[in-house]
Amino acid sequence: MANIALIIAGGLGARMHQNIPKQFLTVNDRPVIVYTLEAFQNHPEIDEIAIVCIEDWQSVLWAYAKQFNITKIKLVVPGGKNGQDSIRNGVFELEKTHKPDDIVLIHDAIRPMVSAEIISDCIRVTQKYGSAITVIPCAEAMMQTEDGVVSAGSYPRDRLKRTQTPQGFPIGKICDLHRRALEEGITNSVASCTLMIEMGEQVYFSSGSEKNIKLTTVEDIDIFKALLAAKRSDWLK
Repeated sequence: MANIALIIAGGLGARMHQNIPKQFLTVNDRPVIVYTLEAFQNHPEIDEIAIVCIEDWQSVLWAYAKQFNITKIKLVVPGGKNGQDSIRNGVFELEKTHKPDDIVLIHDAIRPMVSAEIISDCIRVTQKYGSAITVIPCAEAMMQTEDGVVSAGSYPRDRLKRTQTPQGFPIGKICDLHRRALEEGITNSVASCTLMIEMGEQVYFSSGSEKNIKLTTVEDIDIFKALLAAKRSDWLK
């Protein structure tokens, strides 16, 4: 049974307000996506990497793969008009060359701090239960609001989980899910886990980390730089 990392790098990153897609921004002389790819390249349980990439940036991606010695990349496919579209492009392409019970770990290119432990646990839970959504506890008080201005209610945080990636599935299962979603007209679900729920499925949790941040805003880049500096300090001990 193979374990494939499917890296989703199909977005333009409008909320970052930069001239290039955020997954290709350079931090400490290294593109964000390279940090992400290295996490899966260096993981012994990951057999290959596939990438969903903005079409105009595919040649840049291959150049980075060569420069930084990312050798597990076997497939690069064009992104779609939204996240669900991009993931569907990727898993449908993988289905052509893989067994239905091979595992795919769908991961955001802009989560460059994913750890080996997170990847391992996602694989373990997927193998055991047939799905694995990387999550962390909800530490904050959660308020309900209708208008975004005022609240008269709260929601118990112990009943909530904050989702991250990777999100793992057998390839056959996630492809069937996307086919059913197309038949039912569901075309813009925000993540694989929400698509599962919308299609009446249940999902299982694997362990994430507060450090597994998603780079969405310029402030997130600042946090990423701080985490890299802290990690480097650990190596020096």
